[in-house]
Amino acid sequence: MPLRVGYVREHFCSPLLQFSEVDQGSTFTLVECPSGTGQLISRLTNDEIDIAIALTDPLIAGIAKGSKTYKLVGSYVTSSLKWAVITGKDSPYNNIQDVQGTTIGISRNGSGSQTMAYVMALENKWPTDNLKFRINNDIRGLIDSVNDGSTSAFMWEWFTTKPFVDAGEARFIGAVPTPWPSWLIAAHPTRTTALDVSAFLAGLTKHVKAFASPEARAGPSVDFIKDKFGYPEEDVKAWMKDVSYPDDCAELPSEVLTKTLDVLAQAGVVSIPEGGFDLAEFFDLNVVRLNSAATSV
Repeated sequence: MPLRVGYVREHFCSPLLQFSEVDQGSTFTLVECPSGTGQLISRLTNDEIDIAIALTDPLIAGIAKGSKTYKLVGSYVTSSLKWAVITGKDSPYNNIQDVQGTTIGISRNGSGSQTMAYVMALENKWPTDNLKFRINNDIRGLIDSVNDGSTSAFMWEWFTTKPFVDAGEARFIGAVPTPWPSWLIAAHPTRTTALDVSAFLAGLTKHVKAFASPEARAGPSVDFIKDKFGYPEEDVKAWMKDVSYPDDCAELPSEVLTKTLDVLAQAGVVSIPEGGFDLAEFFDLNVVRLNSAATSV
């Protein structure tokens, strides 16, 4: 039975889409999760997908809070994610400082949009124990929310939201990059086999390397994103200039975990137990290869 791979239909997933076009459903099928990582985690929990390509911080936070429905099996995007801070077209907010103490829109609890609000607060030295959120499910709900005044702002990946800003539906008032590599790969530890997951990661690695090669960055990968997502060429080229992918999707530096947990703990999102976490709680060590000798964090 083909693996069910959950993903968010954004330009980051272009190598995955190219892999899917070649595979034609023989070893995996794609399950779109438009609400983001929170929805991906929910579908892993509810046996609706087997593998998720999702944002680093919500995945790690979920395991740190006790989830047993998935473990990390690999890496997908190694560069930071540029999160835009977006407000309504006619709102009174003009910079990040203006939204302190207001209600921030998020897609759902535990999502990247919520975690990054904590990171934004930390960077600006705001108290994090009284942040206020409103759940708006997806990008359409979030944009409606900042325009009807029920929220002041929301956070989403910069280039994904730029078309809405260019169309005059919303405004950028700042940006916050993630202090960790942006995308990881997780799999359910009992509904999948190490062999199947490893085979998927090997195939994905081939398409990632082809997509991110200098030759492809100079033209074919730009054209693919333009055709699939309708983004202006100058935006695609700007994104391609900064994005980086792993040499091997089945490899992962363990310091990604330590760095992410440190920030999440500072934000009050997770609590690190005395003595630290056991890496085996976070990684499927039958699949992923860690390039560090550490055994706990």
